[in-house]
Amino acid sequence: MLAAIMHAPRDVRCEEVAEPRIQKPTDAIIKLSASCVCGSDLWPYRGANEVKEPKSMGHEYCGVVVEVGSAVTTIKPGQFVVGSFCISDNTCPHCKFGFQSSCEQREIMSGAQAPFARVPLADGTLVATAAMPSDDLIPSLLAVSDVLGTGWYAADAAGVQEGSTAVVVGDGAVGLMGVLAAKRMGAARIIAMSRHKTRQDLALEFGATDIISERGDDGVARIKQLTKGVGADSVLECVGTQESMSQAMNCARPGGKIGFVGVPHGVTFDGQYLFRQQKSLLGGAAPVRRYLPYLMDLVLNREINPGKVFDLEVPLIDVAEGYRAMDERRAIKTLLRV
Repeated sequence: MLAAIMHAPRDVRCEEVAEPRIQKPTDAIIKLSASCVCGSDLWPYRGANEVKEPKSMGHEYCGVVVEVGSAVTTIKPGQFVVGSFCISDNTCPHCKFGFQSSCEQREIMSGAQAPFARVPLADGTLVATAAMPSDDLIPSLLAVSDVLGTGWYAADAAGVQEGSTAVVVGDGAVGLMGVLAAKRMGAARIIAMSRHKTRQDLALEFGATDIISERGDDGVARIKQLTKGVGADSVLECVGTQESMSQAMNCARPGGKIGFVGVPHGVTFDGQYLFRQQKSLLGGAAPVRRYLPYLMDLVLNREINPGKVFDLEVPLIDVAEGYRAMDERRAIKTLLRV
């Protein structure tokens, strides 16, 4: 089969590889209905993460089960499933506490930019739908497996609640999903920080009430102006740079909460800074499995349409163009038809 392989920064190729096979009794093999390029894939693509050897790409996935290992009991061939990018058993103490992304058996999904993929710990990782979903819902169900779940976690970690004021730092796909999540959680005011018209428009469609194009100190000053000097109750940090994290911290009010889900690159703090801020920080890899059943129901009931975040669709053979388009900000998020 053909699959996306990253050989070096800015060198992603669609190449012939062996089809995946069951390796452990807890595995499942799925035929993907679609795949996509994640914003975090751009870190190695841009050279921020080292690429030491050819690497199978892709960790967002949904599709139909074609085979299961002998120990799998809750998932069966023929079912449509969605899984988290963090593989988990969903039974360890951390999973039961709601942090499946810190599972004692955690793995990170890979190889999903392909027609078929192996999913370890299938019983704990995959959630099946009651019936085969219609094709128009596939992009939104794909979004649930990472980008929506991550945006949702950012809002949850930031303590967004009914009537609150939330700021979203980052206008990529995760930030836009954070806007959608904050809206569903009842935030009265959602301030999206964005400089790009297409992303601003989608943020407004997903529920943003205000758009701020300024960054850094100027962006913080605009937030303070809009909140009458108070700052935001909740801030969703969806980028992962020093500038974005500092901006997020400084936008939050004393006692406010920051949910940070941007993979940190070059982000540092000192103790005195944290001591003076008096703000809560919670983040990391999103425990998407915690939210999967609820978010899948919202999609299947057509209450939300996160699939709109995919503004470019290409066949898998053209995966390199999908990466280039996101790298050059010509696309928010690329859907790969497999």
